Amino acid sequence: MLYSPKWSKAKKQLKSFTCESLRSRVDFQVINYRRAHDQLGRAVITVDKVEKLNMCTITAEREEYYRERAIQKQLDDFNFDDVSNNLAIQEKAHQSLKNEAIYAQYDFFSVLEKYFNASIEDCLDSSDSLFKILCLLDRRIGKRTLKKMNDTIASEHPLVQDFFKLRCEAENVRVVI
Repeated sequence: MLYSPKWSKAKKQLKSFTCESLRSRVDFQVINYRRAHDQLGRAVITVDKVEKLNMCTITAEREEYYRERAIQKQLDDFNFDDVSNNLAIQEKAHQSLKNEAIYAQYDFFSVLEKYFNASIEDCLDSSDSLFKILCLLDRRIGKRTLKKMNDTIASEHPLVQDFFKLRCEAENVRVVI
């Protein structure tokens, strides 16, 4: 899903969802590599002009390939002609990357689409790290919700914890992680 023609509109909408205290500090950027064969590139979330999350398609696809190969080597009777098994291996490798917060640009756009159409409760219940990060930056999350999240945030990915700390700091909410 290439977002190029609509990225400015999506970015405007994303910025409008960002809480007031972080609106000037957090930025979202999409960089497309013109000479790449599919013209995809990377999406970046920056805080105070420092990259916090880099979602590079090339890096993610390379990592996914290596994970797929590792899974294939674990299976002694791997068969290239077994399409359903190959798709299951690919999905397992992709899910492994998402669990480690390694995303491609198209993952960002996919999550963005879901985020724009989801309620804030659905965002909070998501197991996807990127979804949670966008949720933590959302203006619909208040101080009481942040305080409630303090108990469960320790089990989240370190990136999610970093964005949680950033939001709590911006809102002057005292938390202990």
